Amino acid sequence: MHNQLTENDIKKMEEEIEYRKLIVRKEAIEAVKEARAQGDLSENFEYYAAKRDKNKNESRIRYLERMIKTAQVIEDTSKEDEVGLYNTVKLYFEEDDEVETYRIVTTVRGNTLNGSVSIESPIGKAVLGKKKGDRVYVKVSDSAGYYVVIQDIEKTHDDGTDKLRSF
Repeated sequence: MHNQLTENDIKKMEEEIEYRKLIVRKEAIEAVKEARAQGDLSENFEYYAAKRDKNKNESRIRYLERMIKTAQVIEDTSKEDEVGLYNTVKLYFEEDDEVETYRIVTTVRGNTLNGSVSIESPIGKAVLGKKKGDRVYVKVSDSAGYYVVIQDIEKTHDDGTDKLRSF
């Protein structure tokens, strides 16, 4: 499966890779050297912690490089009256009689705790391209789902403040 990313997502990932290779990697290697110099490695917690941090950094670099390599580049523009990427939508949940607001983002920026939902999530898939007033079925599984009504669409754009999710 290819992750759908914008040019800006890829640029941010490339910047993080460069930072991790030039800054974090050097610091991690130095920390390993310093811990190794302390002597007996069998009881040297600092050495194992430094190695773990170094390996974590290298894993993140590989992850980001793989994401970029396999990405499907998408546009972040939409019609003026439709829900698009980086737009903020106010949704009325019929079953719960509640209104919630979400920002539609790419996979690497999705964070439901901050009100950001991915375009690959059930809600994101359902509302993307729809218009204000549309009643939309959000399919959660083959046998479950619910209806939402799009009450408002705020046209916002990628301001670069969303952090990339780290795994």
